[in-house]
Amino acid sequence: MALDFLKYFMPQDKKFFPLFEKSAINLALAGTAICDLVKSSDANERIRLIREIERLEHVGDEISHEIFQELSRNFITPFDREDIHRLVSAIDNVLDYIHGSSKRMQLYNLTVYSDEMVKIAELLKTQIDELRIAIFELRNMDKMRDISDALVRINSIENHADDIFDHAVARLFNEETNAVELIKCKEILQALETATDMCEDAANVIESIIIKMA
Repeated sequence: MALDFLKYFMPQDKKFFPLFEKSAINLALAGTAICDLVKSSDANERIRLIREIERLEHVGDEISHEIFQELSRNFITPFDREDIHRLVSAIDNVLDYIHGSSKRMQLYNLTVYSDEMVKIAELLKTQIDELRIAIFELRNMDKMRDISDALVRINSIENHADDIFDHAVARLFNEETNAVELIKCKEILQALETATDMCEDAANVIESIIIKMA
């Protein structure tokens, strides 16, 4: 009831939410691309996906810049300016680490992706899909339970990714005798796992927003 009362007095935003949703869609495309990349055995397809991720990272930067410009132009915002800045920055960070992962795969000439890399990439894609759900529901706040459930799943997935990363690194040190290959694989795993951390950061920002709006 309180939320309905608040929504009655809130101005209908026509600038920020479309940009948030555009950013979420762009991130989801990057999540799909990194997942496809670690599963592909075709060299040309891998090159295409690496270039696509780089393109999406640039698109993400442009969307973020547009949102920050709107922040500087508009006195009234749909929620706290600081939260908008934090959310946009968190999404940017996820994209940056996805791009960083794919760039390392290219620079290190990695041709075989471990099961752990594939699994973390799959978990990351699932996290991003949940994040997209939460961001789209922010527009009207009618489905608070859906937002909360998505945030819980994002946090749970991050914990799972942590466990996979820890076991993957332990296996590398136990089984990999080539120090250079060990470093390459560990860096890629670290970048993928950090992307899941950044998704959790974005989820925490959204949680803060809905608590303030409740």
